[in-house]
Amino acid sequence: MALSVYLREIRPTLTLAAPIVVGQVSQMLMGVLDSAMIGHAGTVPLAASAFGSTIFNIFYVFGIGLMVPVSIFVSRARGARQPAEAAQYLRHGMMAALVFGAVETLAMAALSTQLHRFDQPPEVLAIVTPFYLLFAASLIPVLVYLVLRQFAEAMGHPWAPMVIILASVGLNAALNWVFIYGNLGVPALGLTGAGIATLVSRIAGAAGIFFWLRRDSRLREAWPIQWRGAYAFERLREMMRIGLPAAGMLLFETTAFAFSGIMIGWLGAAPLAAHQIGLSCASMAFMFPLGLSMAVGIRVSHVVGSGERERLRPIGFGTLGLGLAVMVGFALLFGLGGKTLAGWFVHDQAVVVLAAQLLLVGAIFQLADGVQVIAAHLLRGISDVKIPTMITFVAYWGVALPLGYALGIRGPYGAPGVWTGIATGLAFAAVFLTVRFARLTRMRGEGVER
Repeated sequence: MALSVYLREIRPTLTLAAPIVVGQVSQMLMGVLDSAMIGHAGTVPLAASAFGSTIFNIFYVFGIGLMVPVSIFVSRARGARQPAEAAQYLRHGMMAALVFGAVETLAMAALSTQLHRFDQPPEVLAIVTPFYLLFAASLIPVLVYLVLRQFAEAMGHPWAPMVIILASVGLNAALNWVFIYGNLGVPALGLTGAGIATLVSRIAGAAGIFFWLRRDSRLREAWPIQWRGAYAFERLREMMRIGLPAAGMLLFETTAFAFSGIMIGWLGAAPLAAHQIGLSCASMAFMFPLGLSMAVGIRVSHVVGSGERERLRPIGFGTLGLGLAVMVGFALLFGLGGKTLAGWFVHDQAVVVLAAQLLLVGAIFQLADGVQVIAAHLLRGISDVKIPTMITFVAYWGVALPLGYALGIRGPYGAPGVWTGIATGLAFAAVFLTVRFARLTRMRGEGVER
């Protein structure tokens, strides 16, 4: 197939991806702002926010995976010109978000009494619980926002979610200034204040996008006529056939990062703070290929719905090449400017130096991370989820964590050793997921339900 065919598919992917990337970067910016503003309150609050956020992210990412079918099936319904079907998938997705969000919130609340079992520094455990519980309370609104955002993007209207999340970031920063530092007559609440700001801004974001989309005349045919009652078990089962393996894939990766953070916490508060800084920077860069992957997943689902399966490889490999090029730029930034980036978060020079070392390792794994997330979304778009779930399990729990433990905890390399294990696992996933997509589209020309 001619190169021009692949290049021609990049532009529509970029057009869809641009507002998604801005929205993802803005959402991540909320966490980065939290880290930066909490970091100015001290190293221990920053370390505690890293620990609390790490536990929250395990539950959050599992919820993200369960919601993945919304974008896939809504996009397919749009490709098949069936707006009533898109409305049904939105309605069932919203119900799933409320039910699973409530279950996960209760699980997080129960876990709050057992945080001492993670063997974190005593000064971290002393202040983390209120922040952690406020984050737990924000899980339902953030999953509701996620369902509505995926619906809007799959229907070809990604700008509303972008505007809403930008407004949420601004609100979060303003509330951080009030509650963390004690401005406008409010007492300084430190880390707890950051949790309050996050909860309020997430509730506002979920409410804002719901009422925006409800009033959008372009989406009227695909908006549910009623929200309650008459749920179809078969439709939910169809969604969970993709959602559960997708949640597993995301969970394996996220828990690998989470337990890496826990292992680094065994080394002390300063390494944990450095890990949080490095992870904030790496996560911000990751939003760019993540936005591309979400866009290409929507496009792949759309062409499956419309029956244009010959476009799968041009769309997929064009986006893989674009994502790799973007991450080369971030790798250079982290490799050459790591110390400067770390200095924006905290003034403790020992933390700055260690964070710069982690970003040097991060410069390497940026390349693999960008490829693996795009390849994973390509496979989900063609409903191939079982084998990719096995690949990610081996990559993160068979390679990344054992190697990180051997190098960083049992070995002499500390936090950089743990990050080296993660980088190796990401590379493993990137190679095998890409090969999987290439094999399926070359041999079959299509994806099949698995």
